[in-house]
Amino acid sequence: MSRKFLLSGAIALAFAAAPLVSGTATAAPATGQQAAAVTTVYYSTSGAPTFRSAINAGAANWNNSVTNVKLVERSSGASLRYTEGNDPRGSYAQTDGHGSGTIFIDYAQAQQYNQTRITAHETGHVLGLPDHYSGPCSELMSGGGPGPSCTNALPNSQERSRVNSLWANGFRVDMTAPQQRIYEELPVLTH
Repeated sequence: MSRKFLLSGAIALAFAAAPLVSGTATAAPATGQQAAAVTTVYYSTSGAPTFRSAINAGAANWNNSVTNVKLVERSSGASLRYTEGNDPRGSYAQTDGHGSGTIFIDYAQAQQYNQTRITAHETGHVLGLPDHYSGPCSELMSGGGPGPSCTNALPNSQERSRVNSLWANGFRVDMTAPQQRIYEELPVLTH
């Protein structure tokens, strides 16, 4: 057997086995295009058990809307953590915008606004999107700007496009990047 044949076989085997040991998921290649890497952001709901279903619904909305990043619930080793409690400033995300940080869900705000919209909106910050409070209800990142009657929890086409663009090259979690606290800045309505 020639060395050339052995070397060719070893290289072919290495390429065939690489997807089995890789930690990055890949999307199916589009017609005529190279397969794009999908970055997985692991999140934990253990600090916000009251809102677990709303958090998972918000994550599912993002997963069904974008292709370059996926949100997966995980009990340990998560770079994104959800917490809950009382804060007169409301819900917020403390994040670097690269898939890591903490999202705080405020009890009072969650009683007045759609919980899935709150979690999906705050998750949008973790995916790199800024607030746009003056936007319409159809814009997820308008947050509570349109008021409590707005229940849309889906990103619009511009928001989807921006997240796909930001994560196109595997926008990785950087645990050393500075984090910014982004408050929802909504009034808590009193009756």
